[in-house]
Amino acid sequence: MSELDFDPRRYTDSLDDREDHAPGDEPAEDAGHWISNANLGLGFSVLLTVAAFVLASTHLIYGPSIPVALLVLAIAQMGVHLVFFLHITTGPDNTNNVLALAFGILVVFLIVTGSIWIMAHLNHNMMPMDQLMQNQP
Repeated sequence: MSELDFDPRRYTDSLDDREDHAPGDEPAEDAGHWISNANLGLGFSVLLTVAAFVLASTHLIYGPSIPVALLVLAIAQMGVHLVFFLHITTGPDNTNNVLALAFGILVVFLIVTGSIWIMAHLNHNMMPMDQLMQNQP
């Protein structure tokens, strides 16, 4: 049995604090909500993916703005995945999830930035290929 059976405030078909939640937040106890939530996230993900492919392969928008449009669609795709599939919300019970996500983003940022920095310095300090071929015996 669910905890709602023992709740003194029975379900009254009106919106109260138990039913007011974000799309990725945990619902009361029905599996139908989970399935519809996952299907809605899947629909948004497919729609954003198709939109990215259509924008990249057609001339619907001005050519130089295609990378910006793809970046916007990628950020929207990440938001859909965070809310609908990873259930990251701003609720007080999701503080650890948000902190873990922030730490993961920090680590990825440091690795990518450090790799780009190292490759830029290696490119700057490497001998050009024609000089390297002249030094060969």
